[in-house]
Amino acid sequence: MQLPLSFEFFPTKTPEGAVKLRAVRQQLYAMRPEFCSVTYGAGGSTHDGTFAAVREILEEGGDAASHFSCIGATKATVRAQLGELKAMGVKRLVALRGDLPSGYGAGGEFQYASDLVAFIREETGRDFHIEVACYPEVHPQARSPESDLKAFAEKVRAGADSAITQYFFNADAYFRFVDEAQRLGIATPIVPGVMPITSSTQLMRFSDACGAEIPRWVRLRLQSYGDDVASIKAFGLDVVTRLCEQLRDGGAPALHFYTMNQSAATLALLERLGRRA
Repeated sequence: MQLPLSFEFFPTKTPEGAVKLRAVRQQLYAMRPEFCSVTYGAGGSTHDGTFAAVREILEEGGDAASHFSCIGATKATVRAQLGELKAMGVKRLVALRGDLPSGYGAGGEFQYASDLVAFIREETGRDFHIEVACYPEVHPQARSPESDLKAFAEKVRAGADSAITQYFFNADAYFRFVDEAQRLGIATPIVPGVMPITSSTQLMRFSDACGAEIPRWVRLRLQSYGDDVASIKAFGLDVVTRLCEQLRDGGAPALHFYTMNQSAATLALLERLGRRA
């Protein structure tokens, strides 16, 4: 069975980076993704770059989903940005609370992502398909698994259409989260986020920051390879391929890949899974 796919990118900081990212996107378009999303920096710090990348994806014939965070924002600024995205032809948003840049106070008129979702629905009706985030291994700032699940349910009830998870390497965590959400009456599709493994130091840094658990055996194996990049990539491909097979066979509705603005690892995964251009 061929699951729907989507790919995430982040806005580049240089013209050279933008050129490289265009080439990456063209390679990944061959996999016929349902959409491509573009991240949004803390406090909207990458607003211009995010919207520029979204515009390019639309011009390239793809369906673009803009990340859209609200922490520190006002209703007026959010309303204006929604208008900007709608005028561009964007049909899909990834609505997030987001983070404030270092040194900023809280401020703003939105406290939670559920507030943003509700406001988007009030302002735009069904103009946008709204994705939200969820955390099978519990958000690092959540008081408890129960409160984290409740926060997710509030986003869904505020009007979210579907959800994308933080990446993980334990399929059981995903399936348990889906089961718990369904017991709360949540029928919204929950799409697993997949992180290809290409660098052990990068993966460990990201995972420590976002609360994603690297199983001990995976962490130790990666550490044992030291600077042997080829072995790290080969091992990572095996681990994440198996994870994707478990997710596919267990009934996941789609797969969302955190590409890190690279194509090789994601394409290798998809080839292993039998996906062809």
